[in-house]
Amino acid sequence: MISIIKNIRLQKGLVLTVMVFTLQSCFVAKEYTRPEVTETQNLYRTDNLPSDSISMAAISWKTLFTDSYLNQYIEEGLQNNMDVRIAIQQMIAAQAYAKQGNAGFLPSVSIGANATHQELSKNSQFGSLFSGGIDQYDITANLSWEADVWGKIRSNKRAFAANYLQNVAAHQAVKTQLISSIAITYYQLLALDAQLEITQKTIESRKNGVETIKALKDAGLTNQVAVDQNIAQYKSARALEVDIETALFKTENTLSILLGKSPHKIERSRLTNQTIDTDLKLGVPATLLSNRPDVMAAEYNLIQSFELTNIARSNFYPSLKLTASGGFQSLELDKLISVNSLFTTIIGGLTQPIFNKRTLKTQKEVALSQQEQSLLQFKKALLVAGSEVSNALFTYKSETKKFEFRKNEVEALRQAEQNSDELLKNGYATYLDLLLARQSALSAELNIIDSQLQQLVSIVYLYEALGGGWQ
Repeated sequence: MISIIKNIRLQKGLVLTVMVFTLQSCFVAKEYTRPEVTETQNLYRTDNLPSDSISMAAISWKTLFTDSYLNQYIEEGLQNNMDVRIAIQQMIAAQAYAKQGNAGFLPSVSIGANATHQELSKNSQFGSLFSGGIDQYDITANLSWEADVWGKIRSNKRAFAANYLQNVAAHQAVKTQLISSIAITYYQLLALDAQLEITQKTIESRKNGVETIKALKDAGLTNQVAVDQNIAQYKSARALEVDIETALFKTENTLSILLGKSPHKIERSRLTNQTIDTDLKLGVPATLLSNRPDVMAAEYNLIQSFELTNIARSNFYPSLKLTASGGFQSLELDKLISVNSLFTTIIGGLTQPIFNKRTLKTQKEVALSQQEQSLLQFKKALLVAGSEVSNALFTYKSETKKFEFRKNEVEALRQAEQNSDELLKNGYATYLDLLLARQSALSAELNIIDSQLQQLVSIVYLYEALGGGWQ
């Protein structure tokens, strides 16, 4: 008789299992497809629209930058920078959630051992049969499994996976930004070095000029006002030297932090040694979808919101759960592990939500709203990316043109300074002409260094804007 009951239970369990796997073909969850993004058509504001799918973002930073010091610092930064290390930990946490999502199809299993003593009332139904109380011992295993009839578990798995990939892209974005920040800060150091060198040469020249103007005063060719003005200009150059040295000190500290180290002296090359020979290829705008980490992160966020909407939608449908328990149960401890102590329970349940204070409807409306927000953020990320590419390219072209004008300006003003000095010594010019020529020449030389810096910086910004550095 017991054998027949067990067979009947087994047959029912098989029927229930077949029914579950049959129902799994009826998914409510929808498949994600990338939305039409018309914003990519005119994403770059340039006269020469790129037709080449190859972007300079595909080039390794080790190839783009030729300065050995800079490459060493980028390598150190990628290993030690605090933001990168934080992003890695966030990625590890997201990976753990993704593993949890992958296990969503598996059943939950637990096992426990219990000893129970129950004192019964002598006047109760069972108290009259059992004198005093009842001792019961059991070792019970419990199993619970939910069938993914409507695709809810599958959507949850994909949502966790999208969240993990979003964190991976965020880590890549941090790497790209870090490489850009290290390169720009390094170039700023080189530019300050060059400006300091020019300023120190100017100080030496103005120191000699003070001696010259004093001699001219003693010879009666000029007056004390000219001497005072030259001394003031000399002191101004000394003050500028202090400002540049302060900026160098702070910039070294900034680069040290980017490298994940305490502030220290930074070894470096010279600005005149810097060359970036890589062709400035933009690639078609659509390449930003696979190159820009922040754009990729925005799309993964959209995918996650899409899958959460699937889950909110599937919550309206009935859930099918299978629970089972079994083990050993006995009133006497020494008879616990026995064939006669075995017991099993199998329950298949179908639950349909009917009224729950509007919770499910609210969840669906919120999920749809968040999905729309994610879509708008994705499109905005693309627009921002296109704008940054356009700005960086235009800045580079502008600074390249400006550099030629600056170079001619420096040559003309240095010549004017020399001529003013000769004319003053021979009594054909005033000290004001010389002072003006000197100040203009110094400003022009500092500006031409800044123009060189901006050319390098704009290339780095273009590389970052196209999504380069993380590959």
